[in-house]
Amino acid sequence: MGIRSASVVLAALLVSSGGSTCSKQEGDPKVQKDPGDKAPDVTLEGVDTSALTPREKREWSSYVSELLAPCQNVPVSVAQCVKEKRACDKCLPAAKYVLKGVRDGQTREQIEKSFKNRFDPARIRNVALDGSPSKGPDNAGITIIEFADFECPYCGVMAPILEKAREARPADVRVVYKFMPLAGHPHGEISARAGIAAIQQGKFWEMHKKLFENQQHLEQSDLDIYAREIGLDLAKFHADMQSKDTTERLQKDRKLADSLEVKGTPTLFINGREFDTHQDLGEWLSQELGAAGSRAAAPAASGAPSGSAPAASGAASSLPVASSDAGARK
Repeated sequence: MGIRSASVVLAALLVSSGGSTCSKQEGDPKVQKDPGDKAPDVTLEGVDTSALTPREKREWSSYVSELLAPCQNVPVSVAQCVKEKRACDKCLPAAKYVLKGVRDGQTREQIEKSFKNRFDPARIRNVALDGSPSKGPDNAGITIIEFADFECPYCGVMAPILEKAREARPADVRVVYKFMPLAGHPHGEISARAGIAAIQQGKFWEMHKKLFENQQHLEQSDLDIYAREIGLDLAKFHADMQSKDTTERLQKDRKLADSLEVKGTPTLFINGREFDTHQDLGEWLSQELGAAGSRAAAPAASGAPSGSAPAASGAASSLPVASSDAGARK
């Protein structure tokens, strides 16, 4: 199964379950504003709107005529930017992004919020890696940071999707794991402690795989079985699970999640920008690589611990998350 088809599986699960993360319930969405029947239909080269109904075409035309181009030095609408072939390589992807929102039946409020999250430079966040376990080159053009809980079923679905994304672009994608056990999951913290303890013996990703493959079996006796299977020293494993360093790692990741206003799991930050789990991950990564191609990759900080990376900042080295309103932690 490729990244796109895997993303479709995740999307289907989210739709069928009425959510996108392990999360609390949010308030009712606001009533959609009328996009205006008088707005003329827009036709843009490179954007296929043939599948839209007349109403959807009017809505899409209104949105791309009102939303500003996602480049600060191009103060025109998305539609004008594409028509005039302005020097902003994000305009065409932005028009297609809005098209998908209309096709998916999103309200104006949802589309505007999603558009801002995807394209507003101010939405890029700095995410400190602090020696978190990572897989992939430190100088990768794309860094995906995931806040996850080993007992969260949505995280279980996301895990193989992220692995396929990394395997498809091994030189370009790095995946970083942040521990965010949720209060509503009785085995969330103990499994997180098992993951952190496995780091101390260089077997985090082996334990990561075991935990997500066995989400219904996360008692201490189960964790001991997984530890033996991946070749851990069991006495050290037990000691490290309860160590001060492990507790501090959990606290550090939780504080970071709070500072980023992460509400649940899985939450992904891709190059510093929060990923909308209803979007296609493959398309998102392709666009990031296209943008990264015009930038020099940020060098890794000297002295960084093995398997970690420097704090992300700016475009190429910024780090985003997969999430929408997610699981309550308290």
